[in-house]
Amino acid sequence: MKTNLRSILMTADATGGVWAYSLELARSLGPSGVSVTLALMGPPASASQRRDAAGIPNLDLVETAFRLEWMEEPWEDVSRAGDWLLGLEEDLSPDVVHLNGYAQASAGFKAPVLIAAHSCVLSWWEAVKGGELPAQWERYREEVSKGIQCADMIVAPTNAMLRSIYRNYYVRSSCRVICNGRSPSLFSPGPKEPFVFTAGRLWDEAKNIRALSKASAVIPWPVYAAGEGGSGREGEGIESLGRLSEGEVADHMSRASIFALPALYEPFGLSILEAALSGCALVLGDIPSLREIWGDAAVFVEAQNACALGDTIGALIRDRDALAEFSARAFLRARNFTPEAAAAGYVSAYERLLMDRAPVNGKGAYTRCVS
Repeated sequence: MKTNLRSILMTADATGGVWAYSLELARSLGPSGVSVTLALMGPPASASQRRDAAGIPNLDLVETAFRLEWMEEPWEDVSRAGDWLLGLEEDLSPDVVHLNGYAQASAGFKAPVLIAAHSCVLSWWEAVKGGELPAQWERYREEVSKGIQCADMIVAPTNAMLRSIYRNYYVRSSCRVICNGRSPSLFSPGPKEPFVFTAGRLWDEAKNIRALSKASAVIPWPVYAAGEGGSGREGEGIESLGRLSEGEVADHMSRASIFALPALYEPFGLSILEAALSGCALVLGDIPSLREIWGDAAVFVEAQNACALGDTIGALIRDRDALAEFSARAFLRARNFTPEAAAAGYVSAYERLLMDRAPVNGKGAYTRCVS
């Protein structure tokens, strides 16, 4: 993958899948000679996360504790974060600013700005809560809309997520779908054991762990959940393992026969991809984004129907041929979603941004959107 790109300034947080996404992308850009400065905001990275980042030669991690735009009363921090990022841009002169968020796109960057739309509160609320967005989120809507209007390109991991961006915001920039990827070398099938596994932010209603907890009463195997927000037993037959390291999650996935995530909202789902690379059969919430990615390689269940979820998992456990078939389908499908493919998509997007940016007044200056 040849490119004239030299450097990218990228934002990230350490609280969810964006962290793994950012490291995978940075690692895959390395062979092309592209350096990445990863500007971390929100809760601090863990010691293991810092070690992972330090192991990527072309990645430089810089950290602050500015609150993220979806957190409570974040706007003073969001403004300060914009100033901090502008200072980084001044020091580093990156070719492209890649934001894994929205609001800072209106800060006034000189370089072209790409927003990767991993999720948003409006589409989350629509899928999880339904009804009108509460008044306290109107500022969020305004700031995110402003950022989206100031970005040069919007990238989403699925068509379903891109449609939600169009539905909830005014979009005037170019858009692309670039699927996320995970390295197969990090996850591999092992000897399978009789248990069901799930992973993610257990506190997030979108993951719908409550439905899995209810369903576990009729599931003949134990169900384990890894992630933040759980402690002890989550319900009859489901047990929280707490926050695990990446290696510990990979070990559980390699041994789990079934990975269940009855999600109400999941724009892509890196944990699902990891489980598929580990040879798990997938039982997923029947939502457009997951249908788009997994097609006939997963078993889909109406996410709110805990009885159907339990019956479906139980039937899969009893039908070992079907279990093996869906395990194989998921594994083969997962091999399509590589970090190298994602990096190639992003390099193409970055280069398009540089080509589209036309100088004004013959002086090499560029018109920017400034809040």
